[in-house]
Amino acid sequence: MRLFRTVPSNATGPVALTIGNFDGVHLGHREMLRRLREAADARGLPAAVLTFEPHPREFFAPDQAPIRLTGLRDKLRLLAEAGVDQVHVCRFDYRLAQMLPEAFIQQILVRGLAARWLLIGDDFRFGARRSGDAGTLRAAAGRCGFELDSLPSFLVNGLRVSSTAVRDALASGDMAHARRLLGAPFAISGRVVHGDKLGRELGFPTANVWVARARLPLSGIFAVTVDGLADRPLPGVASLGVRPTVKANGRTTLEVHLFDFARDVYGAKVKVEFLHKQRDEAKYDGLPALIRQIEIDCAQARAYLATNVATNVATNVATNTDSERPDVMPR
Repeated sequence: MRLFRTVPSNATGPVALTIGNFDGVHLGHREMLRRLREAADARGLPAAVLTFEPHPREFFAPDQAPIRLTGLRDKLRLLAEAGVDQVHVCRFDYRLAQMLPEAFIQQILVRGLAARWLLIGDDFRFGARRSGDAGTLRAAAGRCGFELDSLPSFLVNGLRVSSTAVRDALASGDMAHARRLLGAPFAISGRVVHGDKLGRELGFPTANVWVARARLPLSGIFAVTVDGLADRPLPGVASLGVRPTVKANGRTTLEVHLFDFARDVYGAKVKVEFLHKQRDEAKYDGLPALIRQIEIDCAQARAYLATNVATNVATNVATNTDSERPDVMPR
């Protein structure tokens, strides 16, 4: 997949296009991308996505904007997995915010991207003060040389799939519902970096996965699997939060204790899939109490993964009690 950090003044060739923020790339987004791929193949065109950074709501009211489900890295990974050929990341700034709908059509869609087929959602709005809509595009399609198609809301069990619905599911710890809406487990990607080595001192070495964003849609202790370190997912237990027992006013960290794994993986790029929330983050009265809770967390994660995760997970998660504390990964 080709990534463009702007929209050119003049396109190099025509595309089939869809537009959106694609936060989370949930099932509704995936249906749009499936339709995009289908239309692109039928017309012999590249399948292209136009998205925006920052999110328009972050631009206008950063303190009130919703927490993102995915950072740009994970969004691009998911778009590539969906078969998109090219992504244009358009900077959302004052110039774009003040652009009238007709100017957006002419400068962005016609000249910049040469859209020949355009797919929008049923609630799509664009242009200054969100004054452009499907009717605006429909009126322009014939004279501007593109076909227009639209997709109604995507429903799961009669409920509309949306980024807000996924966000609510994650915030409440309902990982199963979030997975139904996303079509896959919620995941965070990043590189394994050096931490403060406290996990090793406590007897539970962890992989510290770099999280670039300060605000995340979930926190707590989770049963997880990790891709990127073996030919199959590795099981473990993860802590996502600010570690109140060991640090005051800490930044958000993602630490994963992998079961029955002993290899130096600093610098590796991994994807952590959150399968089940076990509890909220809590502050404990000293490290001995924290260690006892970690033992419980590991036992619960092993039990959940042994019962609920397919057998292609690369270890026997049903064996070894957490009190054995296998030497898994330096941190």
